[in-house]
Amino acid sequence: MIGDKKCVKFISFVGALVATGIRSVIAEAIKRGMFDVIITTCGAIDHDIARSLGQYYDGDFWMDDEELRGRGIHRLGSVLIPLDSYGPVIERFLQNVLEEAYLDGMRELASYEVCELIGEKIQDEESILYWAHRRGVKVFVPGIMDGAVGTQLWLFQQKHRDFRLNLFKDADELAGIIFKAERTGALMIGGGISKHHTLWWNQFKEGLDYAIYLTTACEYDGSLSGARVHEAVSWMKVKAGARKVTVYGDATITLPLIIAAAME
Repeated sequence: MIGDKKCVKFISFVGALVATGIRSVIAEAIKRGMFDVIITTCGAIDHDIARSLGQYYDGDFWMDDEELRGRGIHRLGSVLIPLDSYGPVIERFLQNVLEEAYLDGMRELASYEVCELIGEKIQDEESILYWAHRRGVKVFVPGIMDGAVGTQLWLFQQKHRDFRLNLFKDADELAGIIFKAERTGALMIGGGISKHHTLWWNQFKEGLDYAIYLTTACEYDGSLSGARVHEAVSWMKVKAGARKVTVYGDATITLPLIIAAAME
């Protein structure tokens, strides 16, 4: 897939991974031009901003969450995030970015345009959005209201009632990418909306030519997150003759190995 020059390469991932060292792995892949399109969640954008401006720490899955709450610390799995390194820094950063764009005449944004604005202002070379902006990789967030960035967009609209999100513009942009592509491929890390949105848009060209899915989800719960990539063939989201594989395992282990091997 990486070596196919006529293939538009998608990468999709869930937000929690960006709170881990995987953030810099994905950023390095974008920096090196390995992917053309990102589809992700609002949480991924939240963590990319917060990690550029605040501090995250190693913790443990079995820590006392009531005690952590009393100390003003969020826990995400084994990652500890001080409250002041998350919500407040995202609010200050994004409100400033939006105010500046508004003064320049911005009144309507697609999710990929929100990500472009953020990527332009972030000054952190381990940031995914930093490299996406500099490499011309569009970042789509279909569930953009489901997180801190979405809330800040809503709060901005409370002060500027003529400001709007335009998700139809995202659809127009994705349609243009899909319909112009000779072939498409996707590395999908985790399930949910980011995986499904990637598959959904690729059905309009009879499916992905290459599909790699990294997951720990079980097929037998009937969820999209648990569905193996070959199930998507029946939905015409992956081509019948596609190069495809489902890899079961912790993505914080499997993804660095895969990216390192692809770089070699």
